[in-house]
Amino acid sequence: MALSWCPFATLMVVWGSLTPQVHSALAPENEVPLRPTTWLPEGKVMTVTLPKGRTRRLYFTLKKKTSAMSVTVSPCSLPIEWSLAARTLKDKPLKNLQWSTKKSTPEVWWRGPGTEEKIHSFTGDTVDAYNGPSHLSASIYVVRLRSKLQSTRATVFLHEGQGPSGIFPRLPADPRVHTLGVGMTSVTLSWQPSASITSLPKAKNSYDYCVLVNSLQNYPSLCAAQEREKGEKNRSQGKKEKKRQATPWPILKEWWWEQWESYPESQSLPSSLADDFDNLQCACQGTENVCTVSELLPDTSYYFDVFVLDKVNGTSAAYKGTSARTHEEARAAVVPLREGELRWVTFQDGGSDSQQFFSFRPRGWQQSGLLTLQSCGEGEKTKVTVSSKGRVLTTQGVEAELIHIWLQGNPSYLIHLQQEGPETSKVTSVKDAARLAALKASVKMQVSSAYHRRGVPSLPSTLQIKSFNRLRGCNSVTLAWMGTEERSLYCVYRRKLSGFDAEAGGVSALTAPCLGPESRSDTERVLCKYFQELNPRRAVTTAVIGGLEPGVAYVFDVYLMRRWGIPIKYASKMVKTRKEC
Repeated sequence: MALSWCPFATLMVVWGSLTPQVHSALAPENEVPLRPTTWLPEGKVMTVTLPKGRTRRLYFTLKKKTSAMSVTVSPCSLPIEWSLAARTLKDKPLKNLQWSTKKSTPEVWWRGPGTEEKIHSFTGDTVDAYNGPSHLSASIYVVRLRSKLQSTRATVFLHEGQGPSGIFPRLPADPRVHTLGVGMTSVTLSWQPSASITSLPKAKNSYDYCVLVNSLQNYPSLCAAQEREKGEKNRSQGKKEKKRQATPWPILKEWWWEQWESYPESQSLPSSLADDFDNLQCACQGTENVCTVSELLPDTSYYFDVFVLDKVNGTSAAYKGTSARTHEEARAAVVPLREGELRWVTFQDGGSDSQQFFSFRPRGWQQSGLLTLQSCGEGEKTKVTVSSKGRVLTTQGVEAELIHIWLQGNPSYLIHLQQEGPETSKVTSVKDAARLAALKASVKMQVSSAYHRRGVPSLPSTLQIKSFNRLRGCNSVTLAWMGTEERSLYCVYRRKLSGFDAEAGGVSALTAPCLGPESRSDTERVLCKYFQELNPRRAVTTAVIGGLEPGVAYVFDVYLMRRWGIPIKYASKMVKTRKEC
């Protein structure tokens, strides 16, 4: 068979190289090559394939005494050019004319004498229609369609007579889609109802609204939206376009396209279009003209298109779409911290109030600082995260014991406090509970710049207070505690206990660790003294507290006062003076 095709292919190639010259010399200027004649039926939607750069022609004639007509062209996804012309023949075609090749009926009419008048033309990607009177003298009408950018398709519909055809859904006078409300993850839309839906009884559900959402653009037609969905589906499934199979006679193939311009058969597919409606991913579908689109991403732009679907005829009409940008997520406020400011941080149970953000800019070229935190309850679970320029520097848990975080090398810091557990502060003293309730604080925090420091300050080896029983009298007691090698100020506070608290003893009589000297009365302060010992093992200081009442229980508290950071509170010590001396 391969050998039998060779003489035929050679003959066709040679004939193809000679035929255009003979054809151009003998054929009239307005003669068109032979092609299948495509007639445009009346009352049916025809889908036409438009190869890139090639003109498609559709022919139709009108019935006698037809006074008006309408031609509706709906591009799919790309702009196209289309025009409508009326061809008038002055005489009947000559039957005795010798033709070089076989001609179709429109080509025979083209060969005869006559005139052509352009009635309408349009360029764009939106639905366009010609509605006007017919030409009584016209012998045939020609619809020309062309796509310059790339291959696409369009639908054409012919209607004879005046008034609407009834095959396309009707749009209101205001076809715009309006935005009623925009949230963080939802958008509410509304539009004027279509007369096609409002004029029908509720029992008939042949029309529906369909709301489509995407993040690219608004689409002028349902076909364009469907093409986009198909393209996304193909890309997600990794499908690639099939390559054209190589032909053994490329010259013959080019000649065939040039001479004959064969096109795929046009189709009239209202039933298949109706079937495509079932595959639409409509955010809202029904007869309601209000739609709330939910499950959107915050701070994202979306495009919304509304279509009226005629499920019986398989047609649709597009409203003028709109766009909206969802609101961004609520960001927690960042509170700037002042130099050396003591901040009481309050948390509420659950919600966004269970975390707070603060910022701090240290002074000086060293860009160093000291962050001190202390939890106000033994049962609390609080976490602090320090970051700079989006990079996390440290994450620690905040407990009743004081913690220090050294900040160095960054111009600014973001401090994030988050409560991880319920507030179960074990404050049993009625007076201390009232003080903490008034403060409503969960964490105590202070940050300050450290110009000359190179790290975290030293702490006492123990925070226990010792009382000497032999030195305990009726009006005085002697206390001792550990200090540091740095020169610091130590202040002693006393608090007289009631008879009930003195009998109960234990933790019920102790001062809450979160209460600092700023929450104590000046009448409770006994003394303040400076102390420094370079040898940490010998850094012990004592104080004699006088002016006490015999046989009375007192709670003593010692605070290490520093220039930087929160004062350090020693463990409370309860001592009872002697009744008799």
